[in-house]
Amino acid sequence: MTNITTLVAGIDTAKDKLDVAVHGRPDRLQVANTRAGWRRLSAILLKAGVARIGVEASGGYERGVVAHLRAAGCAVLVLQPIQVRAYARMHLRRAKNDQLDAGLIAACVATLDPPAVEPDARLASLADALTFVEQIEEDIARLKVRLEHIQQPRLRRMVMADIARLTARRRAELARIAAALRAHPDLATRLHLVLSVPGIGEAGSRSAFINVTQQCRSWPPSSRARQGPADGRLATAFRHNAPARHGA
Repeated sequence: MTNITTLVAGIDTAKDKLDVAVHGRPDRLQVANTRAGWRRLSAILLKAGVARIGVEASGGYERGVVAHLRAAGCAVLVLQPIQVRAYARMHLRRAKNDQLDAGLIAACVATLDPPAVEPDARLASLADALTFVEQIEEDIARLKVRLEHIQQPRLRRMVMADIARLTARRRAELARIAAALRAHPDLATRLHLVLSVPGIGEAGSRSAFINVTQQCRSWPPSSRARQGPADGRLATAFRHNAPARHGA
């Protein structure tokens, strides 16, 4: 494991601001989540000698600062919220506000190994598409809950039509993601390996592959990293014409 004395920082990301903490130090910093704020932040962290920075994924709000910090030469690890929550539970810590969240992220990243691979720029646009699909899935889930409490046939038909429309859109977006990955034989082969791991469903496989690889983490990801509904649409798209495995 990485030496815990390595100077690391954690960033809690919101739409308009970034809360920053350096592990083992009481000082806290807040900057705007804008280009000017990113420039100020990178200058401060580099001057302080921070060797590694952890950023918790926040629906895409983190991507601008992550790209800026990496371009400035910083080593950045993007953490999934489930990783930070697991660390907090293990150490019996609970964050109560954004500044404490930043300190928790810093403590979490201080225990992690340095990135084993460089982020894959080909997956950056697919990460946006993946976020869009996940938002569609959340919309579908909300509509299904709403449908349970509606009795009038006319209103039920309206909600069911909305569910069908979003389901078709989700299917189309997943097909586009699958096609984009299949266009690169190396990415298609890697994803096929992820899909072969027991316990990873469709949502887990696409998130682990696109987010983890794009966010500069070790490969392959653990099957426990994230699990989701295994309805198999993306898996089917990739397993069709999947490369044959010799000796299987």
